[in-house]
Amino acid sequence: MMFSFEGLFSPRNGPGGNSALLVRRRDSHYNRVAINAEVIQMTTKDVLFDLRTKLGLSQDELAEKVFVTRQAVSRWENGDTIPNTETLKLLSRLYNVSINTLLGAPRQLVCQCCGMPLEDAILSREKDGAINEDYCQWCYADGTYTYSDMDDLIDVSVRHMVSEGIEEKQAREYLKQTLPQLDYWKRYEELSDGGEFEAFKQQLINEINDLHVPGLPKVEKLNALVGSYVNLEYPLPSGEKARFLKDGVTYLGNQLESEFGGDRCFGVLACMDFILICTYAAEGADPELVLYKKR
Repeated sequence: MMFSFEGLFSPRNGPGGNSALLVRRRDSHYNRVAINAEVIQMTTKDVLFDLRTKLGLSQDELAEKVFVTRQAVSRWENGDTIPNTETLKLLSRLYNVSINTLLGAPRQLVCQCCGMPLEDAILSREKDGAINEDYCQWCYADGTYTYSDMDDLIDVSVRHMVSEGIEEKQAREYLKQTLPQLDYWKRYEELSDGGEFEAFKQQLINEINDLHVPGLPKVEKLNALVGSYVNLEYPLPSGEKARFLKDGVTYLGNQLESEFGGDRCFGVLACMDFILICTYAAEGADPELVLYKKR
């Protein structure tokens, strides 16, 4: 199997690691989606009109992009008809929103791996860039499932739920009851990749540990991390500052306490293309690049 998970697997470059810095990448998604659900839903015709005008397209221009007539676009926006399935897929790509959103959000989407309520900003992607409405970007990216062990996912999710004020025992019991009912875990034998993803993670872990970075504890786990939540800006010897990640890409990483003690932590990020190791203070303050190594 050739991995093409951009950031994790491609040569171009969720639940996540156990860290106070990284915990905010998922915090409030449960609460925010619940709040958004209280807002009066737009109808399909209103959604289509709103998205077209926000993109600055005329009806003729949109019609050309999705291979229909201007009259068809007009009928959608008047509420006379709705786009067919193939056209909805084209519109989803064009507007970068889910088909569920295009239809006025009649369903509350939930990640079928971790159970997190979903909104367009955190939906997963297929290899061709198409939105997958069944999973969050931490559990599935570029056609690859990132969790093969339910207990690992529960451990990661419990830390995030505890950070939001939920008791650990309550969170753990809830997840143990909920996760087995989700489609991914029900169909795990059918959907799993036979251990290839876990083998790739172990290869990265071995390479990181073989670097013997002073003060960095032995890395035992890597979790899916979305670039926008961990894309720190590092000072360079030239005096300039630089970021090394892509915001929309999912990487593998973790946070570990320094063996030297103190209030700084190590951050580890890796993908098919490189390994990055850094340190930072609380909430990612004062980051320093320790190592950037191409693979």
